Amino acid sequence: MSRVSGRSCIVTGGAQGIGRAIGEALLEEGAQVCFADINADKVAEVADANAARAAAVGSKVTHAAVDVTNREQVRAMIAHTVEQFGRLDVKFNNAGVNRPMNFLDVTEDNWNFIMGINGLGCMIGMQEAALQMIAQGQGGKIINTASIASRQGFDNVAPYCASKWAVVSLTQSGARDLAKHDITVTGFAPGVVATEMWEQVDQDLMEIGAAERPGQAMEEFSAEILKGRVATPKDITGTTTFLASRDSDYMTGQIIMIDGGMTLV
Repeated sequence: MSRVSGRSCIVTGGAQGIGRAIGEALLEEGAQVCFADINADKVAEVADANAARAAAVGSKVTHAAVDVTNREQVRAMIAHTVEQFGRLDVKFNNAGVNRPMNFLDVTEDNWNFIMGINGLGCMIGMQEAALQMIAQGQGGKIINTASIASRQGFDNVAPYCASKWAVVSLTQSGARDLAKHDITVTGFAPGVVATEMWEQVDQDLMEIGAAERPGQAMEEFSAEILKGRVATPKDITGTTTFLASRDSDYMTGQIIMIDGGMTLV
């Protein structure tokens, strides 16, 4: 039996990139997975594409459209998952955004957009998942997506860095408060990962004059990776499945770096 067999999981930001890879890796090991994303059509396609994968291991898959900053929608997503799977065991707060701006050009709208989804969205997701787990009375796991940007600031993505530092703080605060309910709160911090989000960041940095050609930003950010290459989403999922499994039951309040040795802390 696999480490996550039968566990009921939600992965936000599940329509693409790291979120999709997390959900698919969980399915492969027998978990029941709700892929959730603000992009309703795309997340439905992801769930449909994984139906056979789930059936092959005797598991289930579903999907939900959700704006993680909207508490009622988050509650509805959790209720849908419980209706489909019977309970909620693991909640990945993975949805996140970035919109680079040079430091002196950052606006209130830019700050609020990024901090709302990455910070407030994480907190609401943690709270509502915890309330469901407490009601069930058998503990659970909450897992948050941080970043190398949660360990140091970068000049063209200051609000993003601040939002990911907030994720670290929320992880620690949640771990302290929820331990009495046997709910662990952990997180992971990816580095440079070849995803659709990084492609958009690359384009955005060119538009604000921080890069001159396609691919330059990724090359510069990844120049000091000790492993010598950027990550793929699959490089992340060994750790995320571990965090969702019983093997991590004695871990809480911690952020695991998965950056190929880019940031040594």
